Order: sequence, then C-alpha cells, then structure tokens
Amino acid sequence: MAGRETLEELVRLQGERVRGLKQQKASTEQIEEEVAKLLKLKAQLGPDEGKHKFVLKTPKGTRDYSPRQMAVREKVFDVIIGCFKRHGAEVIDTPVFELKETLTGKYGEDSKLIYDLKDQGGELLSLRYDLTVPFARYLAMNKLTNIKRYHIAKVYRRDNPAMTRGRYREFYQCVNDRRILDGLFAICGVPDTKFRTICSSVDKLDKMSWEEVKNEMVGEKGLAPEVADRIGDYVQQHGGVSLVEQLLQDPKLSQNKQALEGLGDLKLLFEYLTLFGVADKISFDLSLARGLDYYTGVIYEAVLLQPPAQAGEEPLGVGSVAAGGRYDGLVGMFDPKGRKVPCVGLSIGVERIFSIVEQRLEALEEKVRTTETQVLVASAQKKLLEERLKLVSELWDAGIKAELLYKKNPKLLNQLQYCEEAGIPLVAIIGEQELKDGVVKLRSVTSREEVDVRREDLVEEIKRRTSQPSCTC
Repeated sequence: MAGRETLEELVRLQGERVRGLKQQKASTEQIEEEVAKLLKLKAQLGPDEGKHKFVLKTPKGTRDYSPRQMAVREKVFDVIIGCFKRHGAEVIDTPVFELKETLTGKYGEDSKLIYDLKDQGGELLSLRYDLTVPFARYLAMNKLTNIKRYHIAKVYRRDNPAMTRGRYREFYQCVNDRRILDGLFAICGVPDTKFRTICSSVDKLDKMSWEEVKNEMVGEKGLAPEVADRIGDYVQQHGGVSLVEQLLQDPKLSQNKQALEGLGDLKLLFEYLTLFGVADKISFDLSLARGLDYYTGVIYEAVLLQPPAQAGEEPLGVGSVAAGGRYDGLVGMFDPKGRKVPCVGLSIGVERIFSIVEQRLEALEEKVRTTETQVLVASAQKKLLEERLKLVSELWDAGIKAELLYKKNPKLLNQLQYCEEAGIPLVAIIGEQELKDGVVKLRSVTSREEVDVRREDLVEEIKRRTSQPSCTC
C-alpha cells in the first residue's frame, strides 16, 4: 500500500511540473519529455481497483461546440441555406449509414477511409462517406430524374484531419474536366488500367511539388518516367478561356475525342461565367483531378487565398472550401435498368469555413450572441415572480423571444447585468406602480433609456425595436 501511495504522490508532483511548464510556455520538447515521464509513472501506478476511471475526451478527429461556436455555426448555415433556397432548392435527408455494398467501389483509393460497422448478424452496414452516393441511391430508388436538392448532414471518414490556420480574405475557383484528364493520360501513354491511380496522384499537386508527384507516379505506381514527364508538361498549366482555346489547337490533345468534348464544354462554361460576371474569378487548372471515381465531366473546387507576405507576390492557396463536379453515371449503378441520370453537385466544406469565421471573430475580439432573446422580463421589487411569469407567458404566446431569471426575488442590478452579458437588447420591467397603471417600463440596455409602454402595446413595441432588416446577401 505504501508503494502505491508513494507512486500517487510522484504522479501528483509530476503533474504539477507539467502544468507549470505549460503556464511558463516552455518549449514543446521540454513539455513532451515531462509528459512522457508522467505517463510512465501512471503506467507503473496501474488501475486503482474498485475505481472506474473515464477518459474525458472526444474521439480523434471530432470536437464539441460551445454555445458561442454553435451561434457562429448557425450563422454560417443560414447564409448557405439562404443561397440554396434563393435558387429554388429543396431539402432531403438520408440515413447516417448505408448498406456496405452501396458505398463499395465508388471512391477509388479513398474507399479505405470508410467506417464499416460491426456485423450484428444482419445487413452489412457502413457510415456514409459523403452525401453524393446516398443521393444517387435515393434517386434510383424513387425513380427521380429531375430534382434540385440540398442536404446538410454529417459524414464520416477514417482520416487524420488538419486545419490550416491563416488569415483568409478571398477565394478563387478552379475548373477542369475528367474527360480532358482521361484524354490527356491517353495521349501521354498512360495504360487504361492506371488512369484512376494516376489521376489520384495528379490531384495531390495542390499539396506536393511536381517532382514529388512524379516520384509517386514512377516509384510507387510503376509509370514510365517519360510518360510522367509528358503529363507534367500539361498538368502544370492553368489559365482562363485562352488556355482552353490553346488546348483546342493542341495537335495531340485535339485528336482525342474525350478531351475535345471536355474542352468544348469548358469553352461553353466560360461563356456562361462571363454572362454571370464571374469569369475573372475562375481558373482552368489542368492539375485539378478530384480523386473520386464517379466524376464523368466538369470538376471544380473553391480555394481560399492567403494574402501575400510581400508586395508583388501571388496569394497563396490555403485550402479548399467547396468542391464538386458532374457525375452522370452514378445513379445508373443503382438503377435496375441502368438508366443514365445526368447529375452535377457541389459540396461545401462547412467545418473549414466555420474555423475561418471563428478565427476572424477571435482576431477582431468580436462578441457573439449565443441566444436570440429579444427581451428579459424583470422586476424592480420582491414578490413579483407570478407577475413576471404571467408577462413572459404573454410574450411567448405572441411569438416574442423572451426569458426571465430563474430566481424568486432577483436584484434588478443582477437582471440588468445579465442582459449586458448575454447581449439582450431590451428589458421589460414591472413593479407595483407599473401593475397599478397598466404599463410596462421598457428599457434599452445599450442607451439605458426607459419609457412606459401600455401593456397591450408592448408586443408591437418590442417587435418594432428588434426587427432586423431583410438580408439580400
């Protein structure tokens, strides 16, 4: 027993040492060294019989969201959903898990990232990897050929995510076409059986240098060096409609039917982009590959830019916030008759956008409201709980977002301080005189101005003061 008590004391002291180093902002190496000693001591200590200890942490690659973070998150969703609805989209939902065979063979090399669920003696299931394959299954099941839908839900991947931090101000969009890539691979001499795996390598050019990608193609995937060099001559090019025109005149690429179809469609796309006034924000990037197997035509990606470190330098890409493309063959994989249903879609990286907005708010030290309460019902005297409850009930029935402090006799100062901390704009104060006169004292929290409002007019006055201008974003 004495040995265990000694070890427990050593663990306590070592724990204090680690915390002290963190407070002193010691070097990472020093902290890690002391943490390793702490873990070693804990391992020697072993489990304490009779005590059940829980590890209080979220699983790797997941996170909790505080009320403040959820408020920011909801605003991000509101903007996205508002855009979808403005363009006539409908909403659907599908199960969080699918039959394993539904997801198998749709994601190329990324299939290894699918979470398979334990066999419970029934159907073999997997957690959904994205929302596109379940949507294709939904279309085939319901025999739909025409729908403009949006779907916001969680997906699951056995990945090691990393969030790139930085100051983000603008984004650009890259466009390519899988038919152009396939045609390019064909004229460069890539064997048909290696198209998808080489495509996956090309897709890494936003994170790796060309030399690194070439080494992967040749060293790991067995591609001939001269073939890789020919690919490199093409995939390092990017530009606008002029590059499309240039490639249409390319003596080799223009002879490939697939590539010619893709370039023709991209030329048409740039005409539409010009009509929308956004052609200058779009880059035709031959390195954009999108590793998923189901894309059949145009593919695109929205990438955030970080401002240049020095004047004259080009902005640096710091991460994709949206991506998608055309997948005309996916629904047919599930349809009994193999019917082809043309589809095009876009997935928005909500988690990355949320992190960016959160960083921006932290940098500006901007206060974020975590509730939408319009008014706090308060009392200036004791023994008015029942009257507060009556008034707040009237406001709720009228559709006003109202609350009150859950104390029998709260001090008025405490009630006003709560409003300031929570960002509640108005306080409806009642006292014996207000009840006698049939009025409510309405106080503006920011200006501290108070006016008496007749009780029957209170709802309209609160609505008038808290009405928000309609958003046209």
